[in-house]
Amino acid sequence: MTDTQPTGDRRRFLADGIRVAGVVAAGSLGGFLAGRRGYAAESRWQIDPDECIGCGNCATYCVLDESAVKCVQCFDMCGYCDICTGYFDPRYKKLDTAAENQLCPTDALIRTFVEGKAGQNFYEYTIHVEACIGCGKCVKGCALMNGSLYLQVMHDRCVNCNECAIAVACPTQAFVRLPSARPYKLKRAAVALIRRKSESGEDDTGDARRLIERVNTDA
Repeated sequence: MTDTQPTGDRRRFLADGIRVAGVVAAGSLGGFLAGRRGYAAESRWQIDPDECIGCGNCATYCVLDESAVKCVQCFDMCGYCDICTGYFDPRYKKLDTAAENQLCPTDALIRTFVEGKAGQNFYEYTIHVEACIGCGKCVKGCALMNGSLYLQVMHDRCVNCNECAIAVACPTQAFVRLPSARPYKLKRAAVALIRRKSESGEDDTGDARRLIERVNTDA
């Protein structure tokens, strides 16, 4: 099992600098919030990923038929591992994409080959948001390694109930209220990593600085 990220060729291959896009893209963090009126404009429900244990309640307690909670991927924390504990069922028979080898019950975690280098294969893991049910199985598995997968409330789906049924059922009180202007929350480890990249100049696009400004980074 490896969690070492390749450098050089792979960095040029990915060519996207500091991608924590799972938080932004999957959640449609853009202009839709401005158009949502009448739903507690000052704050929104969100999951603190450092408190979440992937218990599965998010998939079953949401008042919506399809949970507003989805998994996101922090690519900066991901090891692009061949054997990903968030992707593979512990009883897997082969390192391939066959359904019987996958931990996700809905095939929502997509495994894509990136490159082979120094005798190792590296894969990218992305989320098919429409298929994700927020069960947290991949999150719980990924926590055994880099912890790059975690759950967030998607605000293009959430109706922002006054009392969130999932929050009531959450065993670790991971549900918190965040300002509506910054309704997503990164892991503390991700924030520290992104800040280091930004301050060291490794992120020469300014994406890290802009991302830190757009999401809630309180410890």
